Amino acid sequence: MAEALIGERAALDRSVLKLPEVDIEVFQGGEGPVLLFLHGGGGLQADAAFLRLLGKRFRVVAPSHPGFGGSSLPLWMDSVDDFAHVHFDVIDQLKLDHITLVGASIGGWTAAEMATKNTSRIDRLVLVSPVGIKVGPVDKLDIPDIFAMAQDKVERLIYHQPEKWRLDPAKKTDEELLTFARNRETLTLVTWEPYMHNPKLKHRLHRIDRPTLILRGASDGLVSRDYADSYAKLIPGARLETIPEAGHVPFLEQPEAFVDRIVRFAGR
Repeated sequence: MAEALIGERAALDRSVLKLPEVDIEVFQGGEGPVLLFLHGGGGLQADAAFLRLLGKRFRVVAPSHPGFGGSSLPLWMDSVDDFAHVHFDVIDQLKLDHITLVGASIGGWTAAEMATKNTSRIDRLVLVSPVGIKVGPVDKLDIPDIFAMAQDKVERLIYHQPEKWRLDPAKKTDEELLTFARNRETLTLVTWEPYMHNPKLKHRLHRIDRPTLILRGASDGLVSRDYADSYAKLIPGARLETIPEAGHVPFLEQPEAFVDRIVRFAGR
């Protein structure tokens, strides 16, 4: 089944892939080389401007992780590593190849896990404000505990301009609020213990054998410059770039600058 997003917001078409034991919501659109986008903990905003811009240069494929959006979540699935295996199934079913793999936040974590396992269909890797490793002292969190904060404080850590992006429940439909709550529940499930990392991942990042770009918003209150730099140093040949006037989601706050970095890195 396919459902086109409506009007000027239209960017991608929605479908549901029937994979072994899980149904995955996938948005696709555009033409050109394949770009697989893996969203962060807030879920996928399929009408976002950056996806429309990417669609002018790439064939964009953007799945919702299990338990996010319209994707199902089997009872046995409880980790980002599980997400990585599911997205390999997405790649197989859609017969994707020569992929520019872009992952944001926990999507970046997922993309990094994937790239340590198999890069036969991945040409380039972009990690946007990625989490997933532990580099600081054992008695201190590398990533602030978002589950122990009020929503407005979390928004101040995520956005360069939090007042512009602040969630107003009164302006959301019941369906949108249910999706928000479900996304939050799944995020907690896969990142809670150990918090926001896989203890083994940093020991595997040396296996990544594709050109890698790490992007970070200059105002990111979750992923620090030191953390992002540590990530880059663990991946052979990776480089770190900063996008001004953006926080943890530079693709939302600075879509043109974000897409420009992707296009230049992918050689388009």
